Amino acid sequence: MIRGIRGAITVDENDAYEIVIATGELLKELIVKNNIEAEDVAHVIITVTEDLDAAFPAKALREIEGWTYVPVMCMQEIPVPGSLEKCIRIMMTVQTEIEQNQIQHVYARNAVVLRPDLIK
Repeated sequence: MIRGIRGAITVDENDAYEIVIATGELLKELIVKNNIEAEDVAHVIITVTEDLDAAFPAKALREIEGWTYVPVMCMQEIPVPGSLEKCIRIMMTVQTEIEQNQIQHVYARNAVVLRPDLIK
């Protein structure tokens, strides 16, 4: 079954190092919690809010051993007034046997406000 696995994290500053480190933390937690193998990933979409432009967060995925060939694309979120600032979101499309309600989505730091119902 193909499933979407979501996650989001915030950073304090529009800093290249901080963006890549935070994205890496989020990716690794999604991978571990859902037992994801790179070969099972169709693609990864990473979005950032308009206040983050110091780095491509996809760089974090490229630094994970074995993930070189996973297609990844970065995009900008729609700048809705009042939305969470300095936020990085991930949508990973994965082949998995995990049931929909057993997927472990990850929301970290200030991003916990986005989907408190999904935090386990």
